Amino acid sequence: MPQLIGEYDCKIDAKGRMRVPSQLLKQLGEQTAHNFVINRGFEKCLMIYPEANWDKITKEIDKLNVYDMKNRQFVRYFYRGASKVTTDGSERILFPKRLMEYGNLTKEVVLFAYNDRVEVWDREAYDSMLDEEPVDFSALAQEVMAKKEEVVDVEVNVKKTMPGGAGWTSDQ
Repeated sequence: MPQLIGEYDCKIDAKGRMRVPSQLLKQLGEQTAHNFVINRGFEKCLMIYPEANWDKITKEIDKLNVYDMKNRQFVRYFYRGASKVTTDGSERILFPKRLMEYGNLTKEVVLFAYNDRVEVWDREAYDSMLDEEPVDFSALAQEVMAKKEEVVDVEVNVKKTMPGGAGWTSDQ
């Protein structure tokens, strides 16, 4: 699956349809129609997954032990609102109303494509989120991306021999 990338300004019409940018569709390959799954994101945004990527992710989720309460909660939250959509002849997708309400999507949205997914943000919310950029992005990058060396504490007992052959240890 291709590595998705890009930031796209889009508009949603009165019926809840949005034209998928042609640059993004090119990354997905030439097809007459593109199949996606849309669901709630971790923040107040929506996530669009190309169907093949969604299938890969859900195979991992389906391995979770549903007899564990935290796993069940995660599964419920992850799948909530998930909806399959297909581009129409005009390369538009239709957002389900409940998902639009969740993401507070208005007429102007921003698509933020990365890795195997696309975040859909209301324009104002996206700009506001970017305004909260950390003061020291380089410190955040170091914390998240730097390889942390594993520190191993080793206790050493040293046996010393006194001149004349009498032995003693450091814990004497």
